[in-house]
Amino acid sequence: MSAAKQETGSRNEGAGSTGAGGTGAGGSGPASSGTKAAGAKTRGEKPARERIVDAANRLFYREGIRAVSVDAVANEAGVTKKTLYYHFRSKDDLVAEYLASRDQPNLALFAAWFGRAEGDLADKVEAIFTELARSARHPKWKGCGFLRTAAELANMPGHPAMKIGAGHKKKFEDWIAGQFAGSGMENPAATARQVVLLMDGAFSTMLVHRDAAYAEEAGRAAGGIVRAATRP
Repeated sequence: MSAAKQETGSRNEGAGSTGAGGTGAGGSGPASSGTKAAGAKTRGEKPARERIVDAANRLFYREGIRAVSVDAVANEAGVTKKTLYYHFRSKDDLVAEYLASRDQPNLALFAAWFGRAEGDLADKVEAIFTELARSARHPKWKGCGFLRTAAELANMPGHPAMKIGAGHKKKFEDWIAGQFAGSGMENPAATARQVVLLMDGAFSTMLVHRDAAYAEEAGRAAGGIVRAATRP
């Protein structure tokens, strides 16, 4: 059964989707439009398809994909349901685009955190976790959108959003392995996978306990793994 058929048709009111500084790695989406007046101004500046994706980002991240109906997304975007279906054949396609729209921005954010960190390779890896913890302390942070969507679609492994989420996680893993290349590691790919396990473990554990210190601890563990792997 498609996600569209399983939607509840209801919209829950809740906190916005932004993380610290407006975005949060793997999780936060565009800032909520706020009042209707402000939202109307924004709607006049963007094409309908972009407004729909922005609205889906806000609502799906804030409330979950099953709790948000197509009607709610259309209403948030300021378009008719007919217009929404002109751009997206189904809710499943919209959910897939929701994750696709987060792919490159999140990867770029990880790269920026890594790139501006001082110190050696291990320090830079640890800095990613430190920045993640900072984002997670924002009251509107609600975890990793990719992992949360995967959990909601666990019984639908062939869903297009599952493939996009898996692709995103693999891109991050490959990117980390690329940073390790040339460092003298015996097996950069294996070390990268260990860092990824710590990262996704941190995402999940923080969501359960609402405690960003788990990401900081995971970062220290990741730094230790990298130092051990690069030790002569």
